[in-house]
Amino acid sequence: MRPLPLVAATTAALATAGAGLTAYAAAEARAYTLRRVTVPLLPPGHRPLRVLHLSDIHLTPGQDRKLAWLRGLADLEPDLVVDTGDNLSSHHAVGPLLDALGPLLQVPGVFVLGSNDYFEPTMRNPLRYLLPDDGKRHTDVAQLPWRDLTRRLTGAGWRDLTNTRDALDVGGTRIAFAGVDDPHLRYDRLDAVAGPADAGADVRLGVAHAPYLRVLDQMAADGYDAVLAGHTHGGQVCLPGLPGRPARALTTNCDLDAARVKGLHRHPAGSRPGDPGSSWLHVSAGLGTSPYVRLRVACRPEASLLTLVPTAPPPSVE
Repeated sequence: MRPLPLVAATTAALATAGAGLTAYAAAEARAYTLRRVTVPLLPPGHRPLRVLHLSDIHLTPGQDRKLAWLRGLADLEPDLVVDTGDNLSSHHAVGPLLDALGPLLQVPGVFVLGSNDYFEPTMRNPLRYLLPDDGKRHTDVAQLPWRDLTRRLTGAGWRDLTNTRDALDVGGTRIAFAGVDDPHLRYDRLDAVAGPADAGADVRLGVAHAPYLRVLDQMAADGYDAVLAGHTHGGQVCLPGLPGRPARALTTNCDLDAARVKGLHRHPAGSRPGDPGSSWLHVSAGLGTSPYVRLRVACRPEASLLTLVPTAPPPSVE
């Protein structure tokens, strides 16, 4: 029996639209962009600091366009690099990654790891990403060379913030850090970094791969001025925004609300600078995807250049 003309035409139109959307999403996944953000958190009188936030690179050696774009980030001449994990998607990615970072390894840097630094990616149904988290983690697969990555990053001078505190002098500004291992895997040891942030530092930064609320709550309560994280991919596949309205993420892959899936916000949501127990939150949408589903919709891959500037001085009282 021949299909009805309307049914055949509709099927063909849907197939064409699907192919077009897939082609667009594949192209957007390679449309790397730099997002610039200004964050007022330095003490009055300090010079601005340029912080390059890298996350979720998900590198495989054959991603030549991504590697070339990464090499170009050194031209930004940042004062500090913060890497919030998920750098790898291949056993052979460490060498190409370090080569692409190049001169950035000569800049003061700090890092934590994510689940995709520890375990090799596997082919999964991408629709499961949109379902509620069932708590299952795929740790029964081969490990990636995360020890080699850690050794080479620390050998270059970057500080490993895995469940620890540290401090750096960056351009005359003393920065205290607290970092945790990947909260998505529940590797975070919040007890190891708990307690008031260093009151003697000029700036206090928390660093984590995944922005789970338990981590953000503790770091804000402990007095960290800002927390940097990744993991969400900005939602990766978002509903395009209307004029004057941003794109809408369908998931954050953690318990963070979708309104703060990427970019600069406050934590707790709705708090203001100066509120006790609050901080800035910057979530990077990251540069990569799963190597098996290299698609993004209304969410371009990104690195972020955060310019830390002094807060406004308090009004004088006569």
